[in-house]
Amino acid sequence: MRKQIHKAIDYIVYLIVRIAICVVQSLSLSQCERGSEILAFVFNDVLRVRRKLTDTNLRFAFPEKSEHERNLISRGMWRHLFLLASEAALAPRQLHVLNWHRHVMIENGRALFKALQADRPIILITAHFGNFELGGFLLGLLGYPTFSVARELDNGYLNDFVSDFRGQTGQYIIDKNTGYEDILSVLRSNGVMAFLADQSAGRKGAWVKFFNRPASAYKAMALLSVEYDAPIFVCYATRRNDQPLSFTMRLVDSLDPRELPEDVQSIQQITQWHVTRLEEQIRLAPDQYWWLHNRWKTYGKSFPSDWAQKH
Repeated sequence: MRKQIHKAIDYIVYLIVRIAICVVQSLSLSQCERGSEILAFVFNDVLRVRRKLTDTNLRFAFPEKSEHERNLISRGMWRHLFLLASEAALAPRQLHVLNWHRHVMIENGRALFKALQADRPIILITAHFGNFELGGFLLGLLGYPTFSVARELDNGYLNDFVSDFRGQTGQYIIDKNTGYEDILSVLRSNGVMAFLADQSAGRKGAWVKFFNRPASAYKAMALLSVEYDAPIFVCYATRRNDQPLSFTMRLVDSLDPRELPEDVQSIQQITQWHVTRLEEQIRLAPDQYWWLHNRWKTYGKSFPSDWAQKH
C-alpha cells in the first residue's frame, strides 16, 4: 500500500512538472525573463533559500567584494537558474539545425570539431556554470551525440521524461552509480563523454584548490583520459549580453594525454589543471554559477594535513 501511495505521489509531481513546462512553453522569452527576475528576488531576498550556504561560498570566493556586491551575485544566480529552466523547456521548440547560429555563437571551436571527427574518444569537462544543458543539446543538434553522467532521479516518471527530453537531439545519460561499464564502452567506441567536474568526490577524491579553498574532485576524468588516450576539452556555454536563449559556447582549453606539459604529468596535476580552467571562467561571470551547490562539503574534514603547505 505504501509503495502505491509513493507511486501516486510521484505521478502527481510528474504531472505538475509537465504542466509547468507547458506553461513556460506558452510564454515569450521576455515574459520568461521577467518571471525569472521576480522569482529570483523572492527566493534570494524574501525566502532566502540556501542563503547561508550561498553567502559562505561567495565570501570565500570573493573576499574583496562587499556584502551588497555578493548579494547581487546571489540574486543574479537565482535569475540564471530560473532562466536556465525556461531555456531548457523552450530550446527544443525554438532551436533547430537551421537557426541555432542566431542563438549560439561558438568561440575557439575549430579544435573541438576537428577532434570530434577524429578517430579518438573525447572527454568534455564543464561545471554547473552557464547553461550546461544547452552545450549537449547543440552538439547533438549538429550530429555529435554526447553521453553524460548523472544520478537517476528518485521519481521514475520524471527520470524517464528527462531522459527522453534530452535524448531528442542525442544527449544520453549514464547513471553515475551503475554506469561505469557504459562509460568505458563509450570511450572504447571513440564516443564523447561529458562530465560536470565541480562535484565533491568525498574523502577519496583528489584534493585541489578551487576558489581559495581545498576541494575534493573526482580523479576519473584524468584517469580515463590517460588510460583511453582521450583528449580533455574544457567547455562552457554562458548567456550572451545577459539575454535569454542567447549564448556563447566556448572551448576554453584542451589537454592531450599524448602531449602533456612538463608541469601537468600526474593524475593530481591533470585534475587541478581542469579545475583551475573552470575557476578562471566562472570568475568572469560569477552570477551564472551555482553558488548554492555545496561544493566544499568535505572541506575541513579530511584533506591532508600538509595540503596548505603544498598549495
